[in-house]
Amino acid sequence: MAYYLGLDTSAYTSSLAVVDENYQVLIDKRINLVVKPGNRGLRQSEALFLHLKNLPLLFAELPDGLHKTVKAVAVSAFPRNVPGSYMPVFTAGLTQARVLSLYSGLPLYEVAHQDGHIMAGLHDARELMDAPGFLAVHFSGGTSEVLNVKTTTRGCFSIELLMAGTDLHAGQLVDRVGVAMGLAFPAGKDMEKLALRSSGKNIPAIPSAVNPRGFSFSGPENRALQLLNSGLAHQDLAFAVLRVLANTLEKVLLNSAEKTGQKEVLLVGGVMANTLIRERLIKRLQGMKLYFAAPSLSTDNAVGVAMLACACTGGVIHHR
Repeated sequence: MAYYLGLDTSAYTSSLAVVDENYQVLIDKRINLVVKPGNRGLRQSEALFLHLKNLPLLFAELPDGLHKTVKAVAVSAFPRNVPGSYMPVFTAGLTQARVLSLYSGLPLYEVAHQDGHIMAGLHDARELMDAPGFLAVHFSGGTSEVLNVKTTTRGCFSIELLMAGTDLHAGQLVDRVGVAMGLAFPAGKDMEKLALRSSGKNIPAIPSAVNPRGFSFSGPENRALQLLNSGLAHQDLAFAVLRVLANTLEKVLLNSAEKTGQKEVLLVGGVMANTLIRERLIKRLQGMKLYFAAPSLSTDNAVGVAMLACACTGGVIHHR
């Protein structure tokens, strides 16, 4: 059996994964970067330093002898598969992967973090690998995009950006409001726990902001903070924030489906792990077929990157 190694050093997670030639996950190791209470994130230099400390710890957990069966390595080298896409944190994994490749002679594939998310979502939606195309949602703390994805060959994507956030990202809205409520960063899981305690009734609406140029979350942030200052119960505010995210995405997906004719949608990224958002979209978009990445594969991970190593070894190489 051949195995394939993937590395990902995103803004807040150091990840290493190994899959076999059938995309079955053998190893999925992650270390979350720690943010001090009350802070809304890390500087890139801080995150880069933490990744450099974490990578040896991840490799130390690999079983003895695994290196003899690994056939290729892939790494998230940049955020998106477009010219000029760059974030310093990805240089931690990229440098490690290049050293590993040079020392071992293994093929190295430098891929996009976003492509890794999409590939991880396909782990449990294999039928989309053979589809001529589909819509993809990538909602996280660093990206808010709706994409038209075409599968040119197995594991290779041609991606057209259909609509994107014009200011805050979806995850930033959750984190900023969550930290203002006293939640730890990142606030997604705690925000969901709070929202599940809400009745969902008679809660002031936070209007969504969608126009032909894109969608905005700065207005919803301002409205959410106004509601917080007015004394709205935290569980009801959490529900309102998640509802506006779902409402925004509903409008954007209906627009994108009309534009492209695509009815199949893959939803990935940390925000898409939220059960309330998932349930609302499933209920309100019954004319579309929604594929959600497993919650463990929605957040930042190296599984999709390892899957790309397998796909690329079969003759598919991602070009920027």
